[in-house]
Amino acid sequence: MDSRDEWLARTFVELADTLVADFDLIEFLSMLADRCVELLSSAEVGLALVGPRGLQMMASSSERMRVTELMEVQLEEGPCFECYRIGLPVLNQRLASADGRWPRFAPRARESGFQTVHAVPLRLRDEVIGAMNVFDASLHEMTHRESNLLRAFADVATIGILQERTVKQQSDLSIQLQGALNSRIAVEQAKGIVAERLKVDMDTAFGMIRTHARNHGTRLSAVADALVRGSLSAAELDPLSKVRHAERQGDLPD
Repeated sequence: MDSRDEWLARTFVELADTLVADFDLIEFLSMLADRCVELLSSAEVGLALVGPRGLQMMASSSERMRVTELMEVQLEEGPCFECYRIGLPVLNQRLASADGRWPRFAPRARESGFQTVHAVPLRLRDEVIGAMNVFDASLHEMTHRESNLLRAFADVATIGILQERTVKQQSDLSIQLQGALNSRIAVEQAKGIVAERLKVDMDTAFGMIRTHARNHGTRLSAVADALVRGSLSAAELDPLSKVRHAERQGDLPD
């Protein structure tokens, strides 16, 4: 196999392994967003799930992506909402010509530095439970192979989410979503604590929290809760985690 095929094989093994033990939805979605970034190189990725109050942002590959997705949620307009409503992908949409399609969202997304957007549904048969956003600061158009792989990643995410619901015998997806939202709030609070106390940006803070969780075999949400409660201090995070996070950002597949 060439290096890209080997990377794909490792990624699908990693995704499958994540699903079988101590499933952490926020960590799983965050890892999936990172793998999609590696697949598409210049893109930034976010994932949203639907609940009683509509789509909710659950994971993002960067702070810029998180802020832009929150704006999309607030405006209820953009590729993610359109993709969720119709249950079909939105691919290779240039924001420069999208004002008629998304009159409030498109100008603000351009102001954030993005030029091209895509979205694929999190869908299993007739059930659509959310969508994956892919925003690009360049005018790169997604190839047929890239879009197929992105849909495969979205399918894996959907199966993982629905599997957790089945394992926990939760008939109502909103119960699962609320638990994930609570975890996401704790993660955002923890990122702020680490960023402020260690004088790093939010992306680096998140990487440090995730590295600490992985190195200690602990759930991401548990590390975030400990930071918020004060039972774990920012200074106690692995001292090399900032370096490792920076190295991972440059470790892209060929």
